[in-house]
Amino acid sequence: MRHSPLALALALAAGTAAFDAAAADSAELAELKAQLAALQARVAELEARTDAQSDINVGTQQSIENIATTTPKVETKGGLKVTSPDKQFEASLGGRIHFDAYAFDRDQASATGTSEFRRARLTLAGKALGWDYKLEQDFAAGTNLEGLRDAYIATGLWGGKVTIGHFKPYRSMEELTSSNDLLMMERPFASATGLFNGRQFQQGVGYQRAGENYTAGFTVFNLRGASGSRNEGMGAAGRVTWAPINTDNDTLHFGGWASREDANQGSADLVASASYAGRRGPSQAIATTTGASRNTVTAYGLEAAGAFGPLFFQGEYVNAVFGQPIGGDQDVTTWYLQGSWLINGGHKAYKSATGVFGAPKVTDRGLWELTARYDTIENRDIDDRQATSVILGVNYYVNPNLRFMFNYTRGDNEATGDETGQYAVRTQFSW
Repeated sequence: MRHSPLALALALAAGTAAFDAAAADSAELAELKAQLAALQARVAELEARTDAQSDINVGTQQSIENIATTTPKVETKGGLKVTSPDKQFEASLGGRIHFDAYAFDRDQASATGTSEFRRARLTLAGKALGWDYKLEQDFAAGTNLEGLRDAYIATGLWGGKVTIGHFKPYRSMEELTSSNDLLMMERPFASATGLFNGRQFQQGVGYQRAGENYTAGFTVFNLRGASGSRNEGMGAAGRVTWAPINTDNDTLHFGGWASREDANQGSADLVASASYAGRRGPSQAIATTTGASRNTVTAYGLEAAGAFGPLFFQGEYVNAVFGQPIGGDQDVTTWYLQGSWLINGGHKAYKSATGVFGAPKVTDRGLWELTARYDTIENRDIDDRQATSVILGVNYYVNPNLRFMFNYTRGDNEATGDETGQYAVRTQFSW
């Protein structure tokens, strides 16, 4: 078969085109393979980096966890508090400064107006292996043992708490109220300010249980404060409280307590004394049981208090018997009634664990409080041995740590006829 030149040319052109197309397809395929290889290499590189970063993240997390489990926790809200990583040890440092100034409207008795640090305390408290501890020094009361206040250890027992050391016996509602939360600048006569003069803190053992609406506590103690002479006098006190109403806005409280102090060898005199015109003002001795007589002082008290919205009231009635070595015993009666009105809102907080009232919760605008108290103490077996005081006051709570107080006290001593007045102000800071 013979082919023409034209047919041969066409066949040659077609073959050349096919060869060129095949060559082009091969080049494109090679380029795609190269791009795929580059992409796979990039993916491998990214995977390697991700794995490395994951290792770093795991290591960082482990380091953070190690730090958290080996570094103490430090808190500074409201004071300084340090807690061990295992939470077996805890220590907090707090304090209070009460700076007072007085001026007197004198009558018969002499009195000197002045200024002073009523309290200047540092408090160390915390926990150690299941035991609570507290050590408090009041530098305004003296150095070393003279200024020692709470100094005890305590732990849970049988659903309550046992306390061993130097602390207040469980008696008198106002006595057990913190000085940071007092309604007035000084406590009433049914406390160490009057009936238990000089016997606020004692060395002993106490046990207390508490629930949402009750407390029950009992104390056995030596008649010796931290700075007192060694003696063999002993005492016991117990207190129970019940709050049938206890909500966020309303609280009604009832309580009762009893105390017995039995003087013995080396005991100091057991004295009831009333500073009826305020601190640093004139004072009247109401009754005394001498330590040398080895007689007793027995007291019984009833309490009632309540906070309903911004209104608050509190009162106690106490009857005490002071034993005498010659003649009959002497009966002493004291009672007070006090109240307040938070004029721009607020509410007195109730402390269920101790059965007392605390300070109101303070907002950014501060709180103003009007206060009043009537207080009286009388020895029924000695004519005219009676003292009374009427106190009007204003408290301004700037914030939870700072409060300013003003009291006007009008005192009346029926034994001497003295009627002295006192103007007093306090700057109070606590943390």
